[in-house]
Amino acid sequence: MRALLLEEAIGPDGLRLTTVDDPVPTPGMVLIEVHAAGVGFVDMLMTKGEYQIKPDLPFVPGAEVAGVVVEGGGLAPGTRVAATTPYNGYAELALAPEQLVFPIPAALPFDAAAGFVINYQTAHLGLKRRGRLAPGETVLVHGAGGGVGTASIDVAQALGAGQVIAVAGGDDKQAAARAAGADLVLSPQEDWKAAVREHTGGRGADVVVDPVGGDVLAESLRCMAPEGRLLVVGFASGHIPEIKVNRLLLRHHDLVGVNYGGMLGVDPDFPAAAAREMFGWIEEGRLHPVVGTAFDLADGAEAMRAFAERRVAGKPVLLMR
Repeated sequence: MRALLLEEAIGPDGLRLTTVDDPVPTPGMVLIEVHAAGVGFVDMLMTKGEYQIKPDLPFVPGAEVAGVVVEGGGLAPGTRVAATTPYNGYAELALAPEQLVFPIPAALPFDAAAGFVINYQTAHLGLKRRGRLAPGETVLVHGAGGGVGTASIDVAQALGAGQVIAVAGGDDKQAAARAAGADLVLSPQEDWKAAVREHTGGRGADVVVDPVGGDVLAESLRCMAPEGRLLVVGFASGHIPEIKVNRLLLRHHDLVGVNYGGMLGVDPDFPAAAAREMFGWIEEGRLHPVVGTAFDLADGAEAMRAFAERRVAGKPVLLMR
């Protein structure tokens, strides 16, 4: 089968399109004919050898796929699914743990499904379980033109947010945030804190989704409502911030960690329940996954470079077929 093989842990330049042996399913694993695979932060870290999972080289990266079941897991062959994989997703065939393989609605195309897995699970975990978003509350989303950002906008609207305010840089990413359902889109170059306060009547945001980190996190505390929740999703800026916690004390703010992969070890059943709920929302027309830029498998290294350099809006995916 065709696959993108990582031969050296130097990032995208270490990837090579080649032919490798087909994987063989073992008990508890599902063999999937991959039609599309997501490109995300976990994949980038793995190609650099900076993720906590470090397979022996050479290996095939790729942590989220969409396609059809070949065998295993109690699902009928031909069932359309999306899945989280430990790695091995950038190939025409991949293995995934059966508890992380989810049948997808007929209305959800493979490219959207591949970009759905980790980002939408993260958004659902953050906004519903960790952030306790209530209907009518205001959500502020940073990095809103990227995969986590667009998913968070979409999920927030499905959960009944009163308004979703997005911060996104560049015309294409601002357009992606609007397409995902943002009620107001701001630029990171403007005084977004003042704008948030103005558009909430001085109250501020009830829930903040922050996949950016750095100064954005500390500044977000200045435009949050009393008892607001700030979701720490990631550090795309490359800077892990340190804050003075007196601000949390004075305004009764919660600083909340959101880690999809880490939660699997705490509650391995949560992804299946979340997937069922979100796929139901899709069938009801309440959720509208945004398809990002699609690349051919042969262009996987360029897709990863474009992702790392923030040259793509939404969630980039690789197409196998």
